[in-house]
Amino acid sequence: MEKSNLMAAQTIITDEISAINQTLADRIGQQKFRIWFKNSTRFTLSDDYLKVGVPNPFVGSWIENHFLTEITAAVTAVTGSAKKITFNIEPELSGNQRRSQLDCQAQLVQKAQNKTVRSRTVEQPSRPVKMTLDTFVVGPSNQLAYNAAMSMISEEVSPFNPLFIHGGHGLGKTHLLQGICRMMSRTQPQARWLYVSAEDFTNQFVLALKTKKLDAFRRRYRQTDVLAIDDIHFLASKPSTQEEFLHTFNTINLAGKKVVLASDAHPKMIGQLCESLVNRFVSGMVVKIEQPDFKTRCRICARWAESINYHIDEKVIAYIAENIRSNVRELEGAILKLVAYASLCNEEISLATAKQVLAEHISRTDPIVHISDIESTVTTFFGITPADVHSSKKDRTVSLARSFSMYLARKYTKMSYPEIGRLMGNKNHATVILACRKIEEMLKNNSNANWLSPNGNKVAPSREILTQLEQTIA
Repeated sequence: MEKSNLMAAQTIITDEISAINQTLADRIGQQKFRIWFKNSTRFTLSDDYLKVGVPNPFVGSWIENHFLTEITAAVTAVTGSAKKITFNIEPELSGNQRRSQLDCQAQLVQKAQNKTVRSRTVEQPSRPVKMTLDTFVVGPSNQLAYNAAMSMISEEVSPFNPLFIHGGHGLGKTHLLQGICRMMSRTQPQARWLYVSAEDFTNQFVLALKTKKLDAFRRRYRQTDVLAIDDIHFLASKPSTQEEFLHTFNTINLAGKKVVLASDAHPKMIGQLCESLVNRFVSGMVVKIEQPDFKTRCRICARWAESINYHIDEKVIAYIAENIRSNVRELEGAILKLVAYASLCNEEISLATAKQVLAEHISRTDPIVHISDIESTVTTFFGITPADVHSSKKDRTVSLARSFSMYLARKYTKMSYPEIGRLMGNKNHATVILACRKIEEMLKNNSNANWLSPNGNKVAPSREILTQLEQTIA
């Protein structure tokens, strides 16, 4: 009887997920749905949650930033209640994506970088901030960054400006930025703060130019007590926007106000970023957030379970923390998977059950380096996007970045040539072999690598490039 009830419940959930997909396609249009969702995502529905499985962090971030409202509305329309949307990396989905789909993604990302959405206004409000410093789990990997954030809030005049936080995906950079803004609004209600992404800054600047409202744009950004900008590496290869931001930073800095920035990479590792901005960034405090240690991971798991009002045994939490070491999102995904299973099967989660349910989740979690970390580091260095690497583009810069990504993936992960090719846009394994041989030959002779930047051709010894990339990945 219990088995029959479970099968019936799963059938209902499957029907609801199909309805959610159809409703979402109707809301955003069949073309966008086909490019970003078909073959790229997997929805899992359980109680108050909808988990969105994505092939890599890039696709996850894009969907979260551009379609979260539509997903929420589709889920509410089908289920009759609002659900919390979470994202989880499922690399096996990469094998479902077609070459034409990946090329379309790269084209859309490029268009988004080169033009703004006309419906936006210069006086667009600050991005909503949800995270607080009270819920930030502090450990050795992020203690310095947390202390620096608290100093930004407590000191009337910050001893350093800007505060530049960098690190891999899902390690807490956005949490700290939003936490600073929330704490400012709590402790200094009169203070003016602004939290936006570098993409928002770029889009609003371009629109201000087109509509001749630069004065309003500059008043908004330069008359703030705290300016927090996420994903600052988005400014790479945008010289006009970089110049505008440089003047914005100088104005805020001279007024004794504060700037806090977050990026996937160290300022010197952001390709196609002007020297003046790099110098400004490193003149403040540059701090890296590392992967959390075991005790911190345990506390993160316990905090996440507590936030969704679910008790998980300490032995289960220790098992998760021991086997998933990459980032906070992977940990949260594991907890959510366990909670969903417990809800569907109506049973408590024991250590044996956790091992069974999370076997696949853990087997594809590399405890050392993720291919997404490699892609993020390499594409940021060369000033392109992961979508370019996944596409069929073959220009000099993209080809060089793709070759370095494949070489580093082969060196730092346990993946085979076919697996690397599948995760980097369904490339043939022979393509990966040739790319690795190409980089090996360049390193053997320390030959120069040439690529194109907005300021013209750039040249650097291959070993020097590899050293910088490895330092960031490490």
